[in-house]
Amino acid sequence: MRIHDLSAGDGVLSRVAEVARAALGRYRLSPAATAELINVSENATFRVLDPESGERAILRVHRLGYHSRAAIESELDWLSALRRDEGVTTPRVLPAADGGRTVIVPDPYGGPARTCVLFEFLPGAEPGEERLAADFERLGEVTARMHRHARRWRAPAGFTRFHWDHDAALGREARWGRWQDGAGVHGEARAVLGRLDAALRARLARAGTGPDRYGLIHADLRLANLLVAGDAPPSVIDFDDCGYGWYLYDLAAALSFIEHHPLVPELIDAWARGYRTVAPLPDAGAADIWTFIMFRRLMLVAWIGSHPAAGAARELGAGYTEQSCALAERYLAGEFAVTQAVTQAVTRAVTRAVGTAVTREIG
Repeated sequence: MRIHDLSAGDGVLSRVAEVARAALGRYRLSPAATAELINVSENATFRVLDPESGERAILRVHRLGYHSRAAIESELDWLSALRRDEGVTTPRVLPAADGGRTVIVPDPYGGPARTCVLFEFLPGAEPGEERLAADFERLGEVTARMHRHARRWRAPAGFTRFHWDHDAALGREARWGRWQDGAGVHGEARAVLGRLDAALRARLARAGTGPDRYGLIHADLRLANLLVAGDAPPSVIDFDDCGYGWYLYDLAAALSFIEHHPLVPELIDAWARGYRTVAPLPDAGAADIWTFIMFRRLMLVAWIGSHPAAGAARELGAGYTEQSCALAERYLAGEFAVTQAVTQAVTRAVTRAVGTAVTREIG
């Protein structure tokens, strides 16, 4: 199994914390500024507080081997253009003292240097379960604006981001590791998920990658990456996974870890309703939408296996694989290609069968 470098042990998080403290000295912050680790996922995220100025910010210390510096700069190009051109609320990138958007900080013990980025602190909180449908409608509208921008935008020279096609996500060199190495993937679970993988490969190939359905996407528009404050459109954060993929994959990502929830059909409808207020939605029936949902779900099985240091991965563990198998059996049987009423009944049956899932998302 290929383990994510922030999950490798040997005091790696202590070294990363030292990198974060050293990075603060590259910015226009006072010597009293502090960095507190708040999340570990693809990267390590720190809350920065400067007690002298009262300034708050978010520092991201990148994992090794995931993005080149050029790819990170490209991410910052797009999120800045979305804010400027489309009015999507994304975090401003706070420049270093030398004016750069990225800083390279050496490992204190001689390991590879890490890239760091400082973002403004945005107000708001993750959407709550009590008003999911309303928030999904607003999310659909924001997502459509992002897709509209991506179709029209002329990316700067040197722009580079990776793809989220089947080979990149689930192939031999899968970006988040192999699903076969996920927690509890053995015996019957391995067989069921193998059949799911084969079906997904065939159906995604049929979906095609025409410009009406495939382009630059956020690729991680789940609840943890949205900030809601009052009735304003949600702010969108964490573009670290943005790249080229199917537009409907952004809907699948929004449903991460809650695919079993009885409200899923209502959430899909709400998202589509919001999307269509801005742009036509790519032609898709229930079966097409669930192809992307299951594609994302299988990727998350792999993510859990390769990210043991992440809190969500530890909490979800083998139970997430078990739930995924239950969903996969129904997807392969064609139960998600039927009417909303029947689909709702199926998701309720899945919930009863597998119990209440942990709905905490990757940070």
